[in-house]
Order: sequence, then structure tokens, then C-alpha cells
Amino acid sequence: MSLLRLLCEGGALLSGALFTGASVYISLVEHPARLACSTELATTVFGPSYRRATTMQAGLAAVSAVTGAGAWALGAGWTWAAGAGLMALIIAYTLIVIRPTNRRLLDPRLARGSRDARDLLERWGRLHAVRSITALVALGLYLGPVLLR
Repeated sequence: MSLLRLLCEGGALLSGALFTGASVYISLVEHPARLACSTELATTVFGPSYRRATTMQAGLAAVSAVTGAGAWALGAGWTWAAGAGLMALIIAYTLIVIRPTNRRLLDPRLARGSRDARDLLERWGRLHAVRSITALVALGLYLGPVLLR
């Protein structure tokens, strides 16, 4: 096995695990805590939290997708290609499916304490959960061959 392939596998695994951990944390801890607050407070803190998480998570997903694909191209099994594909799918899903909800939640004209704002927060949580589950599957695809070595 080449050093480059090992580096790609390690990069995919590390960035995929960091992305997954952050995503699952947001789904199981941060967002439910936000929803436990008033809708006005929850929508107010959503913006700063979202901006910080976006920077980190977008980079991690991209690195995981590229290095996972690199590992596969360098001879790793199909699971690396599948994991990389799922990480790339997370990026596309975010841009196509979640972005409209993000934009509405970040719109300064949104009445922060409204029922509409609450519905958007709840919808965002469900949409984000799909990312978390997809990331867990991708991480499992990466880990499988590593654990079986």
C-alpha cells in the first residue's frame, strides 16, 4: 500500500469523523437545546452558530469527499468511493435542500418569535438530521475496511 493512499485514507477518515461528530453533536445536543429556549432566542442564536459551523463543516465534508475518492483511485476498495460519494452528497444536499431554510432563518425580516420562525427551526433540525445520518453511514463505510485489516 502506498504512502499516498494511506494519507488519503487517513484524511478521509479523520475529516469524516470530525464532520460526523460535529453534525451528530448539533443534532443531538445543540439544536435541541436551542429549541428548548424561546423561539426569539433560538432564532437569534441560530445565525452565529450556523456561520461558525458552516465554515468548519463545509471544509471537513469537502476534504473527506476528495481524500476518500483519492483513496479509492489509489486502489482502496469500493467503500471508500461510496463514503466519498456520500460526503459529496451531503454538500449537494446542503446547497439544494437545506439552503432555502437557512436563508429564511437568517433573513433579518423574519419575525424572530413567530410560529413561522419556530416551524423553520424545527424543519432545519429534521433536515440536519439527514446530514448526520448520512455522515454516520459514510464514516462506517470508511471504517469498515480499516477495522477488518
